Amino acid sequence: MSIRRTTKAARGAVATASAVGLALLVAGCGGGGGDAPGKDGRKPAAHSATPDGGGAASPAADADKVIGEMKGPDGVVVTLNSAVRDSGGFVTVEGTVTNHGTRAFNAIDWRSNETELKSRSSISGATLVDKLGKKRYLVLRDTNGECLCTTGLSGLLPGQSRPIFAQFPAPPAKVTEVDFQLPTLPPATLKITD
Repeated sequence: MSIRRTTKAARGAVATASAVGLALLVAGCGGGGGDAPGKDGRKPAAHSATPDGGGAASPAADADKVIGEMKGPDGVVVTLNSAVRDSGGFVTVEGTVTNHGTRAFNAIDWRSNETELKSRSSISGATLVDKLGKKRYLVLRDTNGECLCTTGLSGLLPGQSRPIFAQFPAPPAKVTEVDFQLPTLPPATLKITD
């Protein structure tokens, strides 16, 4: 009978340890505040629109508004919809890349030259330039070596579009106009909104 009680107690301990481990795993993988990519391949920005089905969205959600456009080689066009400063000290630029060319587009030339970055096809090479203050702002990075920007931007077939975003440290509050730059494309001058 003592062997039976010992076995029963061991099973209970294993079940308890499994339940605690599973709870920790679920809590660690939850969607609250992490920087993992969402369904659309984008990482969440520091600002966000209201949840689905409720209220008005942030100014960044207006995809019909065009604040800048950049035309590149082989029919690639970047349409910029917003450059929003948030209270946390960041500026998030959002837009769309469209392939009007005749062959697939890969953003390999738009990545940063930094060797620590993990993503090979991203817009991590994007910069914001404050011409008056003579400062260049690089895309922010997370602690895992990923940019706070669109990643996995490869295989964009002719006629396809994908949303893009990049998050930067905010220039001083008095700076309301910056140049957004991507390698291989001409810069676009953007107005920053709050």
